[in-house]
Amino acid sequence: MSRTIELDKYRNIGIIAHIDAGKTTTTERILFYSGSLHKMGEVHEGTAFMDYMDQERERGITITSAATTCYWHGHQINIIDTPGHVDFTAEVQRSLRVLDGAIAVFCAVAGVEPQSETVWRQADQFGVPRIVYINKMDRIGADFEKAVESVREILGANPTPIFIPVGSADEFVGIIDLITMKYLHFNGEDQNLNNFEIREIPESMIGKADQARSFMIESIAETNDNLLEKYFGGEVITEDELIASIREAVIASKFLPVCCGSSFKNKGVQQVLDSITRYLPSPIDRGIVKGFDPQDSEKAIERKPSSDEPFSALAFKVLTDVYVGRLTFIRIYSGMLKVGDMIYNASIGKRERVQKILRMQANKRDELTSCEAGEIVALPGLKLTKTGDTLCHQDNQVLFEKISFLEPVINQSIEAKSTADQAKMLDALARLADEDPTFQFNNDQDSGQNIISGVGELHLDIMVDRLKREFGVATRVGKPQVAYRETILGSSVCEVEFDKQIGNKNQYAKVSVSLRSSDSGQGNQVLLGENLPKLAPQLLEALQTSAKESLSVGPIAGYPIVDITVEITDVGIREGETTDIACKVAVANAVREAIGLAKPTLLEPVFAVEAIAPMEYIGEVIADINSRRGKIEEITQKGSSQGVRASVPLSEMFGYVTKLRSMTQGRGSYTMIFSHYEPTTLKQY
Repeated sequence: MSRTIELDKYRNIGIIAHIDAGKTTTTERILFYSGSLHKMGEVHEGTAFMDYMDQERERGITITSAATTCYWHGHQINIIDTPGHVDFTAEVQRSLRVLDGAIAVFCAVAGVEPQSETVWRQADQFGVPRIVYINKMDRIGADFEKAVESVREILGANPTPIFIPVGSADEFVGIIDLITMKYLHFNGEDQNLNNFEIREIPESMIGKADQARSFMIESIAETNDNLLEKYFGGEVITEDELIASIREAVIASKFLPVCCGSSFKNKGVQQVLDSITRYLPSPIDRGIVKGFDPQDSEKAIERKPSSDEPFSALAFKVLTDVYVGRLTFIRIYSGMLKVGDMIYNASIGKRERVQKILRMQANKRDELTSCEAGEIVALPGLKLTKTGDTLCHQDNQVLFEKISFLEPVINQSIEAKSTADQAKMLDALARLADEDPTFQFNNDQDSGQNIISGVGELHLDIMVDRLKREFGVATRVGKPQVAYRETILGSSVCEVEFDKQIGNKNQYAKVSVSLRSSDSGQGNQVLLGENLPKLAPQLLEALQTSAKESLSVGPIAGYPIVDITVEITDVGIREGETTDIACKVAVANAVREAIGLAKPTLLEPVFAVEAIAPMEYIGEVIADINSRRGKIEEITQKGSSQGVRASVPLSEMFGYVTKLRSMTQGRGSYTMIFSHYEPTTLKQY
């Protein structure tokens, strides 16, 4: 099947923002105006096409990133609508890993909000070019200039309007296109495709428009020498030159264009679509994708965004679909893929067959016979492929960098209400953990309980709800518990000798280890000393494996040990008596004793919290945060409200939403995201 739309007209984009900034509503309008939807859905009515899960429709929030495709002026736009709630940032992270561009949506009233910062930093991490869309210009208190300024101040970006609004709130009647210098007057909330008239700029706005256009041209000219010469030479700069220069600068992440409108009132969405096709990069613009040889991590391998290259793709999301089972979403970086092809998972060294290729439209799907470089598609039936795995041809292998995710920081016990449902529950939990890398479950050996772990209370609440609705498993859950960690504050050395008769054979090994703490967040390392005697490979493997396993249970409260470097400095052996079992026991005992000598301590997860409340309640909010062992870091002005930024231990934040609403008569709100682990000051755990 030959490509119907050329690769330079593909746009793989994401919609990113804080919760309730209008991402899903914007996507709904994009689909409607591009002809993919015949009727607009509304988030507040639970009819949004992109929010297809029951939990999303009930809560009015996006939980899982939904993929869809639309077409605009000869371009194919593959869109991923991402969640805005902090508990689901993993969905944003894995989506941004494979996208070429993004629309960052901000509320014209609130400006940059806490979760906006998180997703913005994630986009920075992956080098994703962006366009800013100031939404909700129809709301009371909307302030376009203030919202743009918040992007500049809080995010450290350099936003430049390419459209400016005419009026705000109830008087928001149109926008001025600074490229064409025309006024687009909207006909009320009309849903028609041409719901605006092109007029001359009103006299009252000419001065403001001229000033904004000069600023825009100056900002672009700073990124383009040819344009700079023409600008200072007083030459006329054409519309085509402006568009081409903006596109070049956006792709290089040197220019941040700003659009404005009201998605809910159907104003400004077509202009956002125009900006997507004009300014955001195609797969060709994003250029070569770099990986390495699976057999030699030092050997770099490049893949060009072309269908003539060998096939390569990254699996960025796994989803359990009610109708087609396990779906693996992939971004194809190079080559072609056909139904029936055998593909090679370079991450695990296994082969799988492509049974079907689906282009997803939220929870609906179109079946394809083949697909090419630049596409985002879903493959049903892949049993072994997980999030972050690289798929390629076995004869032309490449391995792309994996996706890293937040560690779970909150635990909850769970059990099926009936014994008959126990096996069904474990199977369902395994499928949910396969789908979501930030969700884990295990069986606690001491208590015999099944423990689920996630990144927040809402995260676990959604998972328990999905168990009931999607898998038909009724459960009982315990209260959420903090996932503590253990580490050491000092260093130590220890030597242990293991000499014991097991069966008819004597087992012997003498192991010396040295322990020291690593930098926070670096994880655990097991090193082999330079002066070790020559050992058989199976003995070396036994020593390293056992040392790592010894760090899974700490001496204080049995939590995993983190940020420790273990160095095996010496191994004493006896000919014919030193076995892998003896090495395992000796090194495990040595590590455990050394930990006890190195000042072990308990670590607790600390969250970055921002509470927002009217000024008259801010004193109570600060006092309450202090009572929760919080450290106040900053107080900021948020319109008529104030925001308090603080670091607070997770153990003190359970039930905070109820207390905050009580203190502020329901007018307060807050966000929290995991920041770091630090030694706890608590005496009881």
